[in-house]
Parts: sequence; structure tokens; C-alpha cells
Amino acid sequence: MIRTLVFLLLVYTQAANCQNTVTETHKLAAVCKIWGFLKYYHPNVARGDFNWDKQLKDILPKIEKAKTKEEFSLTITNWIDSLGTVPETKIIDNESGSEYFDENFDLSWITNNTLFSKNLIKKMKFIEQNRFQGDQYYVSTFNAGNVFVRNENYLNFKPDSKESRILVLFMFWNVIEYFYPYKYLMDKNWDKSLEELLPVFVNAGGEEDFYVAVKRLTVRLNDSHGLFYKYPDPNPELNKNKYYFPAGVKIIEDKIVVTEILSDSIANADNIKVGDVITKVDGKNVKDIVLENKEYVNGSNEAFYLYNLSLSILSKYSESVELEFLENDNYKTRIVNLHNYHDSHMNEYRKKEKKERFKILDKNIGYVDMGLLKIQNIPSMIENLQSTKAIIFDLRNYPNSTYEELSNFLNSKPKGFAIYTRPDLHYPGRYIWKDPTVTGFENKNNYKGKVIVLVNEYTFSQSEWTAMCFKTADNTTIIGSQTAGADGNVSVIDPVKTFISRFSGIGVYYPDKKETQRIGIIPDIQIKATIKGIKEGRDEALERAILFINQGI
Repeated sequence: MIRTLVFLLLVYTQAANCQNTVTETHKLAAVCKIWGFLKYYHPNVARGDFNWDKQLKDILPKIEKAKTKEEFSLTITNWIDSLGTVPETKIIDNESGSEYFDENFDLSWITNNTLFSKNLIKKMKFIEQNRFQGDQYYVSTFNAGNVFVRNENYLNFKPDSKESRILVLFMFWNVIEYFYPYKYLMDKNWDKSLEELLPVFVNAGGEEDFYVAVKRLTVRLNDSHGLFYKYPDPNPELNKNKYYFPAGVKIIEDKIVVTEILSDSIANADNIKVGDVITKVDGKNVKDIVLENKEYVNGSNEAFYLYNLSLSILSKYSESVELEFLENDNYKTRIVNLHNYHDSHMNEYRKKEKKERFKILDKNIGYVDMGLLKIQNIPSMIENLQSTKAIIFDLRNYPNSTYEELSNFLNSKPKGFAIYTRPDLHYPGRYIWKDPTVTGFENKNNYKGKVIVLVNEYTFSQSEWTAMCFKTADNTTIIGSQTAGADGNVSVIDPVKTFISRFSGIGVYYPDKKETQRIGIIPDIQIKATIKGIKEGRDEALERAILFINQGI
């Protein structure tokens, strides 16, 4: 009996010790949150009294030695005490009186983390309640409220240093934690991403592993603006060591379909034609390629992800690729040559066909290529298309900031078309609704015909903003497929001068506060490109628009 009691007591003691022991990932994740919180909330830190990166480097060895909750909390408590007194402050929330947007705001981790003692929790809650109210030293805003990182010195960054990698992760994670307007829309909780990717950063075996880790972190934003690229080659198209397919492609139904020939001579030499269907790349099914790249290619939604993947799926660091083609229900495999960017895109350089900015189609239908139309072209466009029965504005491209002038032509009166949020730097993590953005004016001479807007996954950012603006016109119909789902101005994370990451910097919504991020602009009439249509050389969305104009169906 005594032996049994002793054995049970020993087991209980060991279990208690195990529960009280904390893992490195658990500790580092907590330090990341505390370091970021103090950076933007503690008055003495947020105004720049300390070299905050050095403070992190100094505290990390102490954190590593802490083996229990008590040791961890005491280490953090002593660190906070060393930062000086936090005076009681009269906080006036949101002096503008505007409504808060709080989907992103969450400081609940302060009170529910199993690592924190009551005293530590009390200290951090006091800091929140008496937070810094001046100009933030480490972050500021521009444009409509985009944040930018400042007063960060990463000139001595070394990707082979564990300490440096942790610092970059903590900096990046906290910028997104407090200043990414769509954090709440991510597929995976941002806290979870920190826990999962922390070991990846800690254990990165070399420079390339580190940059892949940052890329994965950026992709976790689920943001079509969420681009990552490494210097000194910010434009991967100009990478001289890469080779390219001589055609544009689109991924449809787990197949790669050739949509456009970019170099006639090269494509002819390898018998590449519009409508060709590719089912495998170097022996791998396209479906598998799509699935395995989810962690490495950005996109707010599946439509833009597939578009983004299609840009790189047939570019390699070798001069050939093995492709399996589907031809007349038969599968044929052959080696296709790849070429440098200039040669493989020769048609773009030659510009053999001069596209028209606007024109009149059959049956008095106007057509405007929004990617080509510029502000100086608008008076001539209005003069030529004013009397048409409909105008098709093709937004399957990137426009040239023409939305305001065109909206004045289309609208009979002023209307709100968007509302956005900006971060409150006096209460990091919270956002404030701005007044609706209005377009148009009292205009009896506005356009009286039907307004058609064509959209697809190429309709991105300013294109989506323009579509929202045009939607306010008196007789507008949007036709096409899901857009990129990333509106608003772009913010960047670039204190490390070897790479840059970007993200959507302000939250853009419809006037009724419905989201556009990730969802995109929802067409009134859905129509997607098909393999059959591409083979036949048809523009199915344009055809559908003309049918709607002429027959109302």
C-alpha cells in the first residue's frame, strides 16, 4: 500500500513538473506578442526611448533560460519594470467621434496565456489602459491610412543568425497583428501561423530557407496584394537565369490551357497553339501542382491564386520542360524548349497590333479598353460614344486612374460607392470608419445608355475600385467572373533591405459595409472562360455582354 502511494505521488509530481515546463515555441510566441505590444503601447518604448530591437536581443537569452511559468513571468516582469514608469493617462478614445471597426482587435491573450502570472497580467492591462498617445516612433501612416515601418535599422541583418531571423519574424508578425485591416479574414488564425512558422524561422538551415519562410508568412495573409520578392531582382521576369514558355496560359478544370501566343516564331517551332491543353508538367499532374503551391503563391481567393500560379507554372531555371498534352482524347508527352524573357515574349515587344482605346462595335455598342484609356483620352471617348445604346467598359486589366472622370460622365447625381477603415495609432489594433467616398455630381447630360462592366481575376485593386465606382451609375450591369479580391492602397514591410513584402493597407467596403476583400466584385451575370471557348478563339464574356445589351437576357 505504501509503495503504491509513493508511486502515485511520484507520477503526480512528474506530471505537475511536465505541465509547468514550457516549450521554446510557447515561450517565443508569448515574447513575440509582448514585444510587439510594448513596442506600440508602452509610452517609453512607443516614443522611441529604447533601441527596441536590441532589447529583444538582450532578453532572448534570459527567456531561453526560463524553464517554468514562474521564471518566465518574472523575467518579463523585470524587463517591463526596467522600461520606466507608466504614468496614469486620461485616454480620449477616437477624438473624431467616428465609429470603431473592431473585427481585428484582440488583446485577450494578455489575460488567458497560461505563461503569465497575475502580476504580469496586471502590469500589461495597466499599460493598455494608459497607452501611448503621441506620434508612434516605429510606425506612421500615409495616403488614406496605410502604415509604414520607420526607425528600424536592419542593415546588419544576417539570415544565418537565429537571433536575426527571430527579430524579423517578430517585426513582421506584429505589423500585421496591429495594422493589417483584413487580419480577421485569414484562412488560418494569425496566432496559429505564429506558432506554426516559429520553428521554421528558428531552424532555417540557410539563407534560402529563411526567405522561403518569409514568403510563406506573406502568403498566410490570403491577400492578392500580399506579394513577396527578394532583392536585388524585384522583378522575377528579368531574372536572367530563368526561362519562359512562349505563351500565356490559364488554369481551368485542373488543366493548363494556352490562351495567347507571346512569340510566334518560338511557338511555331514547338507547335504551341492557342487552345492547347496541358495535363502534366515534368510528370506531375496539374491538380497536384495546384495543391502543393498553396503555401507559396499568394491570392485572396482561388481565382487569383490560379492566375498568379499560372504566371510561374511554366517558368523554370532550365531550358526545357516535359509537358503532357491532351489532343483528341489522347495524351502525348514531349519536351518543349523554354527561352529568356525577351525572346519568349517577343510579341509584346513588337506590338504588332495597335489596340484601340475605344471603338464602336456592331449595332451601335461602344467598347472601352480600360487598360489603355488615359485621362487625356476621355473627352474624345465621350464625344464618340455619347450616342451609343450601351458602353462596355472592359476592366479585365489595370486602369489608369480614370474612374473619377468617367464616373462623372456616367452618373446623374453624386453617390457614395465605397467606405474604408484606417488604423487608430493611438489604440493599435483598432480601426476607424471613414466617411463614404462619393462619386459623380448633378449632371443632366450624363450617359443614358446601358453601362456594362467586364471583370475577371485580372480585375485587381484599382480595377475593383473602379468597378465599385461604375456600379453606382444609373443602368450598370457587371458581367464576368470572380475578381482578385484585394482593393485599396498597398502598404509595405521593407526594413530588411534584402526583401520586401506588401499587403492591402486599408480596409475597403461597400457603403453598406459589405466586404470586397477576398470576395471581390460580384458579377450580376456570371460567365467564365471555358476550354472550348478558348479553343474557338472566342471572348465569352464579351459575347455575353453583347447578348445582354441586344436581347436583355
